[in-house]
Parts: sequence; structure tokens; C-alpha cells
Amino acid sequence: MKKRVQATALLALGAAIGGGVFPGPPLLAAETADAAAVNAYAIDNFFLFICAVLVIFMQAGFALVESGLNSAKNTVNILYKNLMDLSVGAILFFVIGYGLMYPGDAFTGGWFGFGGFGISADAPEAVAGNLHPAVDFLFQVAFAATAATIVSGAVAGRMKFQAYLIYSAVITAFIYPVSGMWKWGGGWLNELGFYDFAGSLVVHALGGFAGLAAAIVLGPRIGRFNADGSPNAMPGHNLAISTLGVFILLIGWFGFNPGSQLAIAGADNTSIVMVIATNTLLAAAAGAVLAMITAWALFKKPDLTMAMNGLLGGLVGITANCDSVTYNESLIIGAVAGILVVLGVKMLDAMKIDDPVGAWPVHGLNGIWGGLATGIFGGHPLMAQIIGSIAIPLWGFATMFILFLILKAAGILRVSKDDEMKGLDISEHEEEAYHGFQIFTNQ
Repeated sequence: MKKRVQATALLALGAAIGGGVFPGPPLLAAETADAAAVNAYAIDNFFLFICAVLVIFMQAGFALVESGLNSAKNTVNILYKNLMDLSVGAILFFVIGYGLMYPGDAFTGGWFGFGGFGISADAPEAVAGNLHPAVDFLFQVAFAATAATIVSGAVAGRMKFQAYLIYSAVITAFIYPVSGMWKWGGGWLNELGFYDFAGSLVVHALGGFAGLAAAIVLGPRIGRFNADGSPNAMPGHNLAISTLGVFILLIGWFGFNPGSQLAIAGADNTSIVMVIATNTLLAAAAGAVLAMITAWALFKKPDLTMAMNGLLGGLVGITANCDSVTYNESLIIGAVAGILVVLGVKMLDAMKIDDPVGAWPVHGLNGIWGGLATGIFGGHPLMAQIIGSIAIPLWGFATMFILFLILKAAGILRVSKDDEMKGLDISEHEEEAYHGFQIFTNQ
């Protein structure tokens, strides 16, 4: 109560000073406008910086989800891949990827362009719109790392580390920036009217279909499928850290989606950032609940991993349209996404494709759903959404399928049978994640 009285008194004093009891020199209209512009610039840049940090924090979430859902003997390998996705990806996206993705204002409607190497080294006054180029780069490079990391879980337990480094370099330096340019850089999809607010397709479907290509070329883990094609469960070694990872991803998504507005308030001092955040949460919750119900009906038991992936699927589905739909529509989008996750896992099993973490059902399948839902619910041209929902996944799948075939032909794609059985932590890195815990040796 005392603090509230003190605050009220201070406000009254401030009003008195500003209102004429202690009059100061009047501010010119131009000075007021300049001050407002400076404040808007500072607030928007700080807002995007925090959002960029949240998206980078998603790398921790991916690392925990993937490692927990896989064998303990591959933990170091998975963590290492996530670390290099960010590290290698940040350098290559800085050098070439950013210039490919954003060729400049003169580039409109094309398939390929290049805005130059690196990012602007100008003084803070030289801004891109109302954003400093450096903070814009931080936000965009976090998206590039996310697209690359999606594949890590799909190839867990059987890909050579050097092959993964090559893949990660190619997707962040070229594959992701090119398809990102088609929409966000002013390319042909943007001119067509295709809409993807925060990347259901540009980021998630691209990574999901790249992961599908890798899983197909690699083949399943040893023991994943029987001779008759029936699948064997290969449960992860630590669902506690996987669940923690899902919560971290959920938190990071509040940078991913609201940050894509690129400003905390509009020109008329209105903002839909809070609407975007609410739609994001509602879709995630609906995805988790419907995945739980669907899996419970199919498997007769509530499956935690299905609910976790359902939540993530809901997040992916809402990412393209979170600024364009109502709260009720976000619930529908998330609910459909949760069902699609479970059906997608069943589909992969029927096709004998081994995706240890469900990367394709979560990111690939629901990336497409997010693109289509943007046309169905968001009011954007449906035909443009259909074209974009085909073009970007096809680009990611085809280019990565070719790359993985080349790596396979070169003999550097998959580890040997003995190394796979031993675990990639030892065979690839000669390190162990869990020293002295014999309970994990056969998992």
C-alpha cells in the first residue's frame, strides 16, 4: 500500500510538471516527432533482440527433445550436432545465406538473387526499415539454425558426423536462404500472393522434408523393423529431459511468432503481438490434447511422446497464420495438427521409414497444414497457398535427397553396423554422456 501511494504521488508530480504548474520550454512538433521516432526505434529493436534470443534458446529445446527420445549411447552425438547447427550455420548464414535470402528492395518476383556478402556494417542510424541490420540478422539467423536442426532428430543414431556437418552447411548457406528468398526476400512466391507469417513452410516444412529425405536414404536403425515390416518400439532413454525440451521450445516460440511482427506496435500505436502470442498458445494446447486423445484411442494408453509432438505440431501449424486467424480458428488449427502428428507417425511406420523423433510429422506434415490453413482460415489466396505448400517442401526434399545420395555414394553417410551398435558417442567422438551408469549401456 505504501509503494502504491508513493507511486501515485510521483505520477501527480510528473503531471504537474508536464501540465504547467512548473512550466518548461515548449517542445516543437518536430522535436516531439523525433523523440517518438527514437523511442519507437529503441523499443522495436530491443523487442526483436529479446525475440531473437528466445528463438536461439530453442536450440536447447531441440537438443533436449532429440537426445531424450533416443538411445543414451547417442547423446553426445545429438548434442554435438545441435551445437554445430548453430555455430556453423551462423557463420555461413552471415557470409552468404543472409545475402541470398534478402537480395534487396530492387529484387521482386524472381527465383534467385544476391544482396552481397555479410551484413551492413553501417552505424546504428542506418537501419533496415525501423530495425538495425544487426538485430535483423540475429533474428533471421536463429530461424536458419532452426531449419537445420529439425533434421538432426530424423537421422539420429546412424549418420556419420562429417556427413551431418556437410548437410548442415549446405542447408544454412544455400537451400534455406533460396526458398526463404522466394517469400520473405520478395521472390516469386511473394509476388504470387503466398503468405507465411513466421515460417510454417519456409522454416519447418523445409526442415521436415529435408529430414524425410535423409531418413529414406539412410534407411532405418538396426532392429527398428522386423522382416515382415512390423515396427519395433525403440523408446528414448530420458523422457524427463525430452519433456523439458518441449517446454523450452514452447517458450522459444513466443519469440518465433510474435517476433515475426518485427515491431511491438504499429504506426497507429496498435499491436497484434499479444493476439499472435495467444493464438500460438491455444494452437499448441489443442495440438497436445488432440494428439493425446487420438493416440489413446489407437494405442489404448495415453502416450506422452505423442502429446509432446502434438503440442509441437500445433505450434508449427499456427506459425504461418498466427496473425491472421481468430482464437477459435487457432484451436481448430492446433487440433487438426495434433491428429496429423499421430497419423503421420503411423504412416511412416507403414512405409518403414525410421524417424526417431517424429520430425516429419511435426514439422513437414504440419508445415504443409499450416500453409493450407492460412488459405482456409486466414483469408489469403488458397491457390497461392497450395502452390507454396508444394514448392517449398519439394525444394527441400529434392535438393537434400540428391545431397544425401551423393554422400552415400561417397561412402561417408552412414556409420558401420558395429559402430551403430556401439553407439555414435564412442564410435564418432570417443566420449560418453553418462559416465558410470551401466544401466544405459544397452539402450
